[in-house]
Amino acid sequence: MNSSFKNCLVFTAITVFFFSCQKGVDKPVKTEEEIATAVNNGSGATQISGVGFWDATDGCNSAGQEADFALTMTGDIEGCLYVFVDEFECSPSGTYRELGMELFVGTYNGQSGSFWTTYRFEAKYEDCNENGSFEGLEILGRCQHPIVEGSGTGVFNGVSGRLDLKDDIEEGNYPYRGHLRF
Repeated sequence: MNSSFKNCLVFTAITVFFFSCQKGVDKPVKTEEEIATAVNNGSGATQISGVGFWDATDGCNSAGQEADFALTMTGDIEGCLYVFVDEFECSPSGTYRELGMELFVGTYNGQSGSFWTTYRFEAKYEDCNENGSFEGLEILGRCQHPIVEGSGTGVFNGVSGRLDLKDDIEEGNYPYRGHLRF
């Protein structure tokens, strides 16, 4: 390669690098607050997380909602997650699958609302009963909860997204993470 061609390539590379770095000089860098506002205004999804707990004292009054049981949700969303089991099956190996609907009633950023989800729960238990229910201790479990489009009220009006729970067997709770789109 001759030296004038090599010099031309080096000059071109430096020029491209210089001008590409200069593009953003006149544009201020966005603050975390500006990014969060853009995300919350529909240009993206808001990430949420927290922990759900078995509602052992029935503080959510699951019978009042005609639910099979409820979880108390803490973290970014706070309230009651009412669970309505539609189908379940358990294989001889202890693999358990469950489908149903859920109603979340509670708050987000201090504002009240509700939404419905469909869910699919998959777990491994020590054993199964003949009727397809599980028996014994849970070994592992996880579930996916897509939000039903158009089901939101209050602060959740128009929300879409999904929650994912992964059972923490040792702690006996249900950490969740997900995304909400408003």
